[in-house]
Amino acid sequence: MNYTSFIVKIVGQPQQSFFPDQTSVTEVLVKFAPIRNNKAINIFQISIWGKLASDVAKYYQKNDYIIIEGYISLRKNLSNNLIIGSAKQIEISVFKIYPFLLTSDFKKNLN
Repeated sequence: MNYTSFIVKIVGQPQQSFFPDQTSVTEVLVKFAPIRNNKAINIFQISIWGKLASDVAKYYQKNDYIIIEGYISLRKNLSNNLIIGSAKQIEISVFKIYPFLLTSDFKKNLN
């Protein structure tokens, strides 16, 4: 099984887009919460679909920590950045999100 859960930090502003049938998808760059000082590159993309995608775009922002649950997949690395150096990149399709540590006033956004 490749179903997993992680605590991650949002490092890029959530980007929401829509398909012609009005299905919503939000893509976010995140990184693992730091455990120790190392130079490993641990930034990857998560994809959120449907109503949850709209909620993520509305309520979460850069520097928030969230708990995610979803399925891991590998995709071709579309980046031209040679630092990454890998032909494959991790992507997680998220099915559940829980706030962990938010930088914004979450209650303020609910109103």
